[in-house]
Order: sequence, then structure tokens, then C-alpha cells
Amino acid sequence: MNIEEIKKNIEEDISSVISLNVLNEIKTKYLGKNGVITSLQLRIKEIPAEEKKEYGIMLNDIKGFFNDLFEKTRTKLLEEEVNRKLKDDAIDITLPGEGIISGSIHPFSRIIEEISDLFASMGYDVVDGNEIETDEYCFKRLNVPDGHPARDAQDTFYIDEEFLLRSQTSTQQAHAMEDNSEKTPIRIICPGKVYRRDEDATHSHQFGQVEGLVIDKNVSLADLKGTLEIFAKKLLGENTKVRFRPSYFPFTEPSVEVDLSCFKCGGKGCNLCKQTGFIEVLGAGMVHPNVLKMGGYDPDVYTGFAFGTGLDRLAMFKYNIPDIRYLYTNDIRMLKQFDRKGEE
Repeated sequence: MNIEEIKKNIEEDISSVISLNVLNEIKTKYLGKNGVITSLQLRIKEIPAEEKKEYGIMLNDIKGFFNDLFEKTRTKLLEEEVNRKLKDDAIDITLPGEGIISGSIHPFSRIIEEISDLFASMGYDVVDGNEIETDEYCFKRLNVPDGHPARDAQDTFYIDEEFLLRSQTSTQQAHAMEDNSEKTPIRIICPGKVYRRDEDATHSHQFGQVEGLVIDKNVSLADLKGTLEIFAKKLLGENTKVRFRPSYFPFTEPSVEVDLSCFKCGGKGCNLCKQTGFIEVLGAGMVHPNVLKMGGYDPDVYTGFAFGTGLDRLAMFKYNIPDIRYLYTNDIRMLKQFDRKGEE
């Protein structure tokens, strides 16, 4: 065995290494199962007893030489790799920092907050309602007869013959009267989601609505008119014009539709308001005597008014949103406009 020749080969092989992978291949060449040094170790059983000691010393010398050179080269390559990564991943601390994007309150949530605060200041209770309702509470107790267009499947999402997704928050009106066992005065609003088969620039198959209900003695249409005018002007500004038109709803009598001056053109007429200067926002009226009776109230003693308005429509008015579908696209460019920085 020429120990110096083996050392020379080891030195030549390792000195040419440029990567850790190649270095590991050289380790396999010398110390692997069929490696050069491993083969020399296996021959020790063939060496005469009197020569084994000297042979073993030479093997240890070669193995130590290889391991020492291997570790030095490995350490060098690791340092070079770290330095290369630090150079490639260097951060230019002179570059301006990126701002942290903060969240914002969605306009739908904001309009609910504002309406709730406004009516709470007027003595109303804010209550929740069921989004899955029965036909009885969504229609029958609201004086909607069988065969009425509102019951048609093209307008209402039916789950089965009995249950459906509520098409209006007016369902809470029936629950509130039934749950009020003492039949005392009621003053509530119920904001929430409703569902109808409809979708265009000003309608959506899922949208928000708020129902308002007042029942007491001597409640008149004048009370309804005054309440809605305060509501519109406080929410949308004192310059908001309010227009009442006679209408028909099965659960109110008399009934009115309420239009607000168009936020886009200021009442001058545009494509959004169809050149009328107004957009229909509210449906309202005096609670129908039949609804009062089904709720356990004596219509000869109590009267009341109810109104329902689309939260999405009001958000459009409040924040000058031209298309109701923008409220559901989650476009960050639109939502960033409702950041509350500086409002608090």
C-alpha cells in the first residue's frame, strides 16, 4: 500500500471541489461501502499478525488525513454559501418602507351602525330576526293572502313547502306582536339580510333591509311622516328631499312609498334615477287592522305604523355608490375608501 500516493489522490480530489454535493460524493468514494479506505480496512484480516499493528497505524493515518481535509473544505464551502446568500438577500435599508394596510368597516356594517344609533336615540329597541322563516310569519300574519305575487317562487327562495328564506324583515313585526304578551306599546327596528330572486344595478338577490314598527295608542300617519323625514335628513343630510306617494302593501293601510332625491344628480335627473330626480327607497304605512288582530292587539284601541327600507340602497345614497353590486365584490380599492382613520 502506497500511503503517500493515496494521500496525494485525496488531496487532488478534494482541492477541486466547488460544492457540498461534490464533496459528499468524494466522501463516498473513499469511505463508502466500496470506498478506497473501506477496502483497505477490509484487507486487514489478510495481513500477517506481526504486520497488523503497523498496517492499522497507516490506515488510521490515511483516514485521519481524509477527515481533516474533508472538514476543513466543508467548513469553507459552508461559509462561502452563507456569504453568497447574505449578498444575494441583502436589504437596502435606504429604500422607503411599505405601509401596513389596515382594515376598515364595510359600508353595509357602517350603515347598520348609524341607523341603529339614530333610532336608539329616538327610543327604539334594535332586535334580531330569523333569516329562515315559516310561511305563516313571512306571509299569513302579515295579511298576504294565498296567490299574492310576493308568494310566487320567482320572487321567494323556498326551502320546502313550509320554510323559506325571509323576503323581508317585516317578519319580525309579527314575532314582536306575538311575543309581547302584555300588549304594551312597541317601538323597534330590525336590521338584517333578506333574500329575493332579483339582481341588477340597484337590486341584489341578497340584500339588507331594516324594518321599523311602532304600535301605541293614537299613532297616526303624521307620526310616520315625521319619523321618516327625521330619519332621511339625519342620515343623509338636511338637503335630502323626501317625497311620499300613495301605494299598496297587504300589511299596511293606508300605504305609502317614499322617494329620496337622487344622490348622483342631486334631483336634476340622470340615468340612475331614470331622469326623475328621485329614487324609491322606502315602503311604509299604517299597520293593517288584520295584522294587529293576528298579533293580539285590539285595532279599536291601538294603531301603529311600519316601514321597511333597503340598507344597500341607503348605503348607495350615503356613500355615493353607483352600483349595488359593488357592496359584494370585496374590491379592496372600494373598501379602502371607508377606512375610519382620523374619524375617532
